[in-house]
Parts: sequence; structure tokens; C-alpha cells
Amino acid sequence: MADGQQREITDRQWADATLIWGYHQMGHERRPCDVAIGLGCHDLGVAAETASLYLEGLVRTIVFTGGPNPSRPDRFPRGEAAHFTEYAISLGVPAHAIHPEPRARNTGQNIRFSREVLEAADIEVRSVLLVSMPYMERRGYATCREVWPEVEVVCTSTPMNLNDYVKTIGDDKLVIDSLVGDLQRVIEYPRRGFAVAQDVPEPVRDAYQRLLADGFDSKSLS
Repeated sequence: MADGQQREITDRQWADATLIWGYHQMGHERRPCDVAIGLGCHDLGVAAETASLYLEGLVRTIVFTGGPNPSRPDRFPRGEAAHFTEYAISLGVPAHAIHPEPRARNTGQNIRFSREVLEAADIEVRSVLLVSMPYMERRGYATCREVWPEVEVVCTSTPMNLNDYVKTIGDDKLVIDSLVGDLQRVIEYPRRGFAVAQDVPEPVRDAYQRLLADGFDSKSLS
């Protein structure tokens, strides 16, 4: 089925997607950390959530990381870090608290380059609040544990269920494709040295295989 073509989602497919959505959530309790790192993406909700962590007093330093989005370069043409920084400032975060990182093109680079920015600023980091889209929490965690194992990682995202997230995106197939694609990366990336291994329960693997077989694969690895 061509990308963007609408299709009816069956009850079973929706149940499988909901199961995978829940698996991607790490369930970490928010707490004060040395820095918040907002992972660049097409979703300004990440910038808003990161800003709220600062405004709530949970962090004193923010890094926004990401260049132009490789799949949607028109979304933030000056780069994710630049647009996220401007948006956070508009929400009340002072500019001096934000360290933009404009080079990263993938999650591993997000973490590695953010670490370099913080080291260059002579900021000691023992704990990180890692802010992502809701379905990227687990992959972000696994990547950070591989790339920066010395720090404690607390994952968070905008609190919402799958129904509400689909409404914000406006394309249910695209969202399910993204859930499936991220789970594939959780499974495959440890073999490539990109992330630490995560346990994937059998019901989650079964749901993943069914959705792949049903054609929810536009975000899958080639």
C-alpha cells in the first residue's frame, strides 16, 4: 500500500499497536537530573516537554540535538535543534540554559554529540532526563546506555495514550508504521552495536510480526 494512503485499522491491529505502544514506554519516574536532552524529531511536543522539565525545576541545563530531519527536511529547515531552542525560549526557558547541538542525524549521534557539547561547556553530568516522542523512549534508552554508559538515564515523553497521539499526527497507519519501525530497531540495533539489548516479551514480538505481515512497514529497515 502506498505511503499516505488511508486504510481501515482492524480491532486486532489496533490491539497489537496498543501493546507495542505500551512496550515502548519505559515507565520511569521523573526526578531531578543534571541535564535534559531533547531528541530532535518532527514533533514540537518534545521541545515543549523538555521546556516543562526546566520550568518545573527538574533540570537547570537543556541540550536540544538534531539537524534537518532526514525524512521531513521541510518540517524544520534550519534544523531541529534551532527550532526546538526557539520554541522553548518562547515558552519561558532562558536562552542561557539551552545548548543547541545542530549536527546529529540519528539517535546515536544525538547522544554522542550532546555529550561533546556538555563536555565542551564543562558541565558535569551524572544523570540525564532523555526526552523523546512517546514511542521512542525505549530505543532512546537503549541507545544512551550503549553510547554513554556512565550516566543514569531517566526517559520521559509527553504523557498520552495511543489514541491521543494518533489525533496529534492525523495518520493512524503512519503512527503504527512508526511503532513497528522503532520496535524493529530495538530488536536489530544491538546486533549492530548501536544500542544495548532489551528484553522483548513474546506477545510483543507476536504483535510486531502480525503488523509487519499486514504491511505496516514504511518505517522499517531496508
